[in-house]
Amino acid sequence: MGKSKLIYKWNFKKPHDPRQISDLSEAINVNEYLAEVLLNRGVSCFESAKNYFRPSINDLHDPFLMEDMDKAVSRLMQALSGGESILVFGDYDVDGTTSVALFMHTLARRHQNIHYHIPDRYEEGYGLSKIGIDKAKELGVSLLISIDCGITAIEQVEYAREKGIDVIICDHHKPGAVLPKAVAILDPKKKSCSYPYDELSGCGVGFKLLQALYQNLGWDQRELFARLDLLTVSIGSDIVPITGENRILAFYGMKVLSDSPLPGIEALMQTAGVSRDNLTIEKIVFYIGPRINAAGRMTHAHAALELLIEQDFSRAMAHADLLEDNNKERRAFDQDMTNKALDMLNSAPDWPGGNTTVLFEPSWHKGLVGIVASRCIEHYFRPTIILTEHEGEATGSARSVPGFDIYEAISSCSDLLSKFGGHKYAAGLSLPVDKVDEFKDRFEKTVSEQIEGYMLEPVLDIDKNVPLNIINERFYNILYQMQPFGPGNEEPVFISESVEIIGEPRLLKNEHVKLTLQQRKNDETIEAIGFFMGHYFPQLHDGLKLDIAYQVSLNEFRGKRTIQLMLKDIKVHQSVVLHN
Repeated sequence: MGKSKLIYKWNFKKPHDPRQISDLSEAINVNEYLAEVLLNRGVSCFESAKNYFRPSINDLHDPFLMEDMDKAVSRLMQALSGGESILVFGDYDVDGTTSVALFMHTLARRHQNIHYHIPDRYEEGYGLSKIGIDKAKELGVSLLISIDCGITAIEQVEYAREKGIDVIICDHHKPGAVLPKAVAILDPKKKSCSYPYDELSGCGVGFKLLQALYQNLGWDQRELFARLDLLTVSIGSDIVPITGENRILAFYGMKVLSDSPLPGIEALMQTAGVSRDNLTIEKIVFYIGPRINAAGRMTHAHAALELLIEQDFSRAMAHADLLEDNNKERRAFDQDMTNKALDMLNSAPDWPGGNTTVLFEPSWHKGLVGIVASRCIEHYFRPTIILTEHEGEATGSARSVPGFDIYEAISSCSDLLSKFGGHKYAAGLSLPVDKVDEFKDRFEKTVSEQIEGYMLEPVLDIDKNVPLNIINERFYNILYQMQPFGPGNEEPVFISESVEIIGEPRLLKNEHVKLTLQQRKNDETIEAIGFFMGHYFPQLHDGLKLDIAYQVSLNEFRGKRTIQLMLKDIKVHQSVVLHN
């Protein structure tokens, strides 16, 4: 499915003092272009470069700095020593399933009486559910640990308490004004929590609980760190910032993923055609995460969890094949829904109008509304909500544009909603069907009052204008060592101006363009590929001059490694027509 023809504004990062660039360049032996890229990421001297390129596991924060951690560990230790039955409850997305798998690979090795539950997206909906609590009661559970959900589950926690079940909440979503009456609430986003880093994934909060427990009981923490592959898949897939503690965890997690991943993750990589070599967070986001998510979207997330806790590789491959089928089905539904959504927008008499997109179609697949919201933003750059009908209510997902807090905008319409929750850039919500039109109007009014004009303009952040002839394997190798990339540590984007197409461009699969480029005569040429940029193809030809925005990558084909530019945007030079 082709991407949109959005016109990007190129936003150049603020230039640095030439002396500062020169000093860093000399201190760490990189060229001045790369020195400026590093300054853009807060690296300013040899010491900060060392911490950036070689993060230390010793710089992780003390888990007991998180509010309620002492209460959570105390209650968990009581359950372990008393042989109590424990249930780990996770959400049905990647973050939730990796969280439960992390507990099953660590805590369950030390304590036999552990169960897990992941809610059915369609039967139970999002978050801690009464069905899950009833299951816990049937199993004789006296302690329930909810991960990646629970911070707004006031009624459900009360329901668990009535059934004699204590609850520990590990969450990373924004709390409401009132908190559930749990034994302990671990959430660095609580206003009263002074934990130094508040951007952990749900799995990250669960990891900190396990870290504290291992620390207190003197268990070998290498066992816990060996499962950073699960945490890194959650960090990448949940699109949390790759800064601070997340960057340290992801840095070491990428090593585990490359060297000794779990059989289930290895099986997923094989079915997705992803090599352990040159593995990146981006590949996790685009290839691993969607296959795990596909289970919860199309059938039940238990299929993904069974894959992640499987110890035997051949059985893991069978699970991965099943998820692959789910993912193919998901892609077909996703494409059909997106096409229908775009048709609805394009045929609306008042379109384009306003600053939001809100679409309601009762027949749409509930598990795919979030994906379709993201796809709509790729075409029409504005805060978007896609709703379907489920059990008599309109229910769906919201996605935002950079800089705009969609969660807060939805909160201001909360009197129309049955429930809602989420983050600044992604949220879920439900409301009575007869309130949809009123909600659309109110949401549009709220967003229009709050959003700044620049937020509705797609922007490409540019690190530096560089000459093509400096891009070689050494340049790429230094960029590669700046990984893991993600929000807060974005992969550098460069531009080069007045580059020329050498030879005829190629169109691949009717949607990707392949070019050979040169900036100055007698320089070596360099290959470039623009994924989903086929709409440019009719105007591209030999000798045409372009300004290009791109990232630098390594292309490996039949054992040969070559540097390749991954095009992000193209600005075609206008031909001058001379009239006699």
